[in-house]
Amino acid sequence: MRKKVTIVGAGHVGATLAQRITERDHVDVVMVDVMEGVPQGKALDLLEAGPVLGYDTCVTGTNNYDDTAGSELIVITAGLARKPGMSRDDLLAANAEIMKKVAEETSKRSPKAVMIVVTNPMDVMAHIAMKASGFPKERVIGMGGVLDSARFRTFIALELAVSVENVNAFVMGGHGDTMVPLPRYSSVAGIPITELLSPERIAALVERTRNGGAEIVALLKTGSAYYAPSVATLEMMESILLDKKKILPCSVRLDGEYGVNGVFAGVPVKLGGRGIEQIVEVNLNEAEKTAFMKSVEAVRQGCAKFT
Repeated sequence: MRKKVTIVGAGHVGATLAQRITERDHVDVVMVDVMEGVPQGKALDLLEAGPVLGYDTCVTGTNNYDDTAGSELIVITAGLARKPGMSRDDLLAANAEIMKKVAEETSKRSPKAVMIVVTNPMDVMAHIAMKASGFPKERVIGMGGVLDSARFRTFIALELAVSVENVNAFVMGGHGDTMVPLPRYSSVAGIPITELLSPERIAALVERTRNGGAEIVALLKTGSAYYAPSVATLEMMESILLDKKKILPCSVRLDGEYGVNGVFAGVPVKLGGRGIEQIVEVNLNEAEKTAFMKSVEAVRQGCAKFT
């Protein structure tokens, strides 16, 4: 019997993620949404693509959480999307209630699942999801670092006119305006970008990375990013489902690591079949530590409203 994954939210991010994991053809997919007909229609559309692409994935669209029972993995994308001029924190109050309900409903039916939170403001939403679900911290993970690192990699590759395949980049901290791209740990074919770019150009790329989501929101005007967020989530999903044990930057609850207690923040972790199998602590210099703690404090302030 195939493993089952649940994607909560059939909007742009959820539906695109459903397409990506469906085409992988190694798990069955349940897409749940409050909008009647929307998850059902998108699921049927994905099923009808199967004969052409050659996959046998069972895709179910539903408005009933009972259909999610027994899921190995729950991905929560449900919530309001950002609009131009709106920060991730502006979404806090509206999405908090949605997250609480979704985490409660899905965790009751899949008590052994790993939960990935995509909804913004993501770090605070992960905090709420963990509290509402009662899951241990190893099984509640926020998606942000993989996306932010992908954006940083993109901007470095464009700047140097090199293949993104040669670029490794590393971003820590909260998934928001205070995120901490780390040029010292970012490289092109093993060469640190600090040896390839001037401090001024690196600073510009760091700033563009911090504003990567807002840049897309401003261009789209009526929505937010979904191609890159969905594939970033997919990488996390497959590391868990296939027990790949990849080291990826993810938002996790820190309890002493990096000198932080009781707050979700993006750090490198090993993702495997049990969820978070290891939190990797890297050495930060004083400037990096200061930036990281500033980012953590921004997340803490958001979480304080729900404790």
